[in-house]
Amino acid sequence: MITREQIPAVLDHPVYDTRGNKIGDARHVFFDDVTGEPEWVSVKTGLFGTSESFVPIHDASVVEDHLEVPYAKGKVKDAPNVDVDAGGHLSEQEEHRLYEYYGIDWDAAWQQAQTGTGRTAATPEDAMTRSEEEMHVGTERREAGRVRLRKYVVTEEEQRTIPVRHEEVRVEREPITGENRGDALAGPDISEAEHEVTLHEEEPVVETRAVPKERVRLTTDEVTEEETVTGEVRKERIEAEGTDKPGKRRPRR
Repeated sequence: MITREQIPAVLDHPVYDTRGNKIGDARHVFFDDVTGEPEWVSVKTGLFGTSESFVPIHDASVVEDHLEVPYAKGKVKDAPNVDVDAGGHLSEQEEHRLYEYYGIDWDAAWQQAQTGTGRTAATPEDAMTRSEEEMHVGTERREAGRVRLRKYVVTEEEQRTIPVRHEEVRVEREPITGENRGDALAGPDISEAEHEVTLHEEEPVVETRAVPKERVRLTTDEVTEEETVTGEVRKERIEAEGTDKPGKRRPRR
């Protein structure tokens, strides 16, 4: 028989027979109102899980992540149909039919329920454990994009102002003096002559040459920002209900 602590590992988990055939998924666990122990498990069967069959849980066992019952898959699927949606209990007549179908002695089983013989921990617990899921949030590193450096050439127009020089002619006249008289009288008295002077000037010249200016590289900085995430967590709630009448089974949903 499974214990109360094993029930979370049973509900919504697969149910197999002893040959390893999957019968379906466990949907409800029904308790004995006298002993408070698990007595039956309902199994969703059929192609789409539309049918629900009952199987005794007394000799069942939890194996890894599934429940194993000592009945063949076909036996469970052909069990008498029981309407548990109307009240959520097994009536004495419904339970009697199931006992008879699985070959269990009804009188002996009822006597054991009354006396507690043959049952494990027959005294009902006076407390139960309430559990709830906690949300744990972490981060994972993923690629967000790529950045590359690309060098290209642009042509810009620049203006510079520089001084340029040029020569201009200026006619100088000086009187004949004792110092320059010899040079002045060296030629003929009256004649024609020419004297030529070459003029010079500067003009702007533009040339370019490549000059290293700076080194550019890519680096990454880690920036921490806050984001709000939302998730769903399940929490158990415990409520007190009225006492059930003896002789009926109540389900654990």
